[in-house]
Amino acid sequence: MYLAVACRALLFGVFLCSLVSKLRGPAAYSSFVASTGGLLGWPRRGVVVGVAAAGTVMAEAAVTVLVVIPATAPTGLTLAAALLVAFSVAIVLAIRGGRRAPCRCFGASETPLGLPHVARNMLLAVACLGGLVATTAATGVGRHPAGVAVALAVAAAVLPFVLRFDDLVALFRPTYHPGNLRRK
Repeated sequence: MYLAVACRALLFGVFLCSLVSKLRGPAAYSSFVASTGGLLGWPRRGVVVGVAAAGTVMAEAAVTVLVVIPATAPTGLTLAAALLVAFSVAIVLAIRGGRRAPCRCFGASETPLGLPHVARNMLLAVACLGGLVATTAATGVGRHPAGVAVALAVAAAVLPFVLRFDDLVALFRPTYHPGNLRRK
């Protein structure tokens, strides 16, 4: 039952931050729409891209509401998993198509979407499934406030790692500078 609380809280935080980053102003939303077009390989300002971007925002908003309400949590977790899988498929198709759209998952990053983003999305999808199983198994089970507090603290501790994922990947990515190369 506490696993369900932690997973739901983590996914609430992830989708809320993603949603807020896209809606924090006209420039942020416009940038998101353009990156959606780049990701999908469609005209960056077309109607279809606008609908896809708006649909993404509405789905993220729905997830943030649904995962918080106990009665709708299974629906929210299922929607979140479906979105994460759809995002991952779009990223893989973009990579295979040679499109290197920037990641606008949590704001104005210039990091191109890549396989690390697919891995992050799949880990979050596993959290959705774990939360879904735990939510269904915990129906009618009481919760101790201390257990809920610990579950929320765990989610709060993991959330920054998800949000700053691009920075973490960059820390472990090799950097090459011409001055560091030696001729033999």
